[in-house]
Amino acid sequence: MTLRIPSGTRDVLPEEMRALRRITGALLETFDRFGYGEISTPAVEYEDTLRLADLGLRPSYRVVDDHGSLLALRADMTVPIARVVATRYEDSDPPLRFCYAAHAYRAVRPHQGHMREFLQSGIELVGVPGPEGTAEALTVLVRALEATGLRDFSVGVGDAMLYPMLLDAFGVPAGAREQLLHELGTRDLVGIDRVVAGLGLESDAAATLARIPRMRGGAGVLDAPPGPVRDALDGLRTVIDRLDADIAARVIVDLGRFPRLGYYTGTMFEVYDPQLGEPIGGGGRYDDLLGRFGRPLPAVGFALGVDRLHAALAGEERGETSR
Repeated sequence: MTLRIPSGTRDVLPEEMRALRRITGALLETFDRFGYGEISTPAVEYEDTLRLADLGLRPSYRVVDDHGSLLALRADMTVPIARVVATRYEDSDPPLRFCYAAHAYRAVRPHQGHMREFLQSGIELVGVPGPEGTAEALTVLVRALEATGLRDFSVGVGDAMLYPMLLDAFGVPAGAREQLLHELGTRDLVGIDRVVAGLGLESDAAATLARIPRMRGGAGVLDAPPGPVRDALDGLRTVIDRLDADIAARVIVDLGRFPRLGYYTGTMFEVYDPQLGEPIGGGGRYDDLLGRFGRPLPAVGFALGVDRLHAALAGEERGETSR
């Protein structure tokens, strides 16, 4: 008899569990120090509630309760917290600060090494608009990672609205726009070049659409000449100017970033570490999401993959030991 577990899930044994507890403890302690209160929500939500968020993700697991209602496991904690803000804090004055360590579930292809069930830890800052709230979230992010002992990480920062704004400014038609945003989301630069070449745009516009996804580096990337690119970058520039120098030193401006989740509306960020070939986590602004739940408030947050963070810490430790 073969005793299996569902694909994309795993057992966590005591030694690793102790390490994961240490990591989440360091994260939650830092979040608490910055005034974020820990929250817990059900792992299952009514599927109609999750549809309000328009994540662009398929539920990993659906279940039917004893009343016949369709439920689904949450794909992240941002949507459940948005529901909590709209229903439990409808009369509370912002800002509201929440943190968590919880499992989330997504439909993936496990044979590619991705998990359906994974542990996340992060924050949601509700009611603080624009650069002020984003700078706070980035500050908490960096301090929390430092508290776990991670040393070599950097934070890639971009803007979810930059490329759509440029497409609007250059009058790109809807069909080509959708294709370009798809290529941007998959980081297919060759595909972007191919679509742009077929648009028949003026040379400056075509060059800009091909160049922007490749722009990555320090704050100097934001020094664009007057025009639609510079206008779109003003928000990022203001965020970075608000950061302490040691935090700003970890920032990599990445103008080719485009969200995988459907609710981001502005500044976005991801955490990179040389020990991993994929981001440890990320987040950004989602100023429209809470309005879908009946309480329009600006918001920003991030989630860290605790398993990935553990792998990055272990990799850094091995590298230090081998020196």
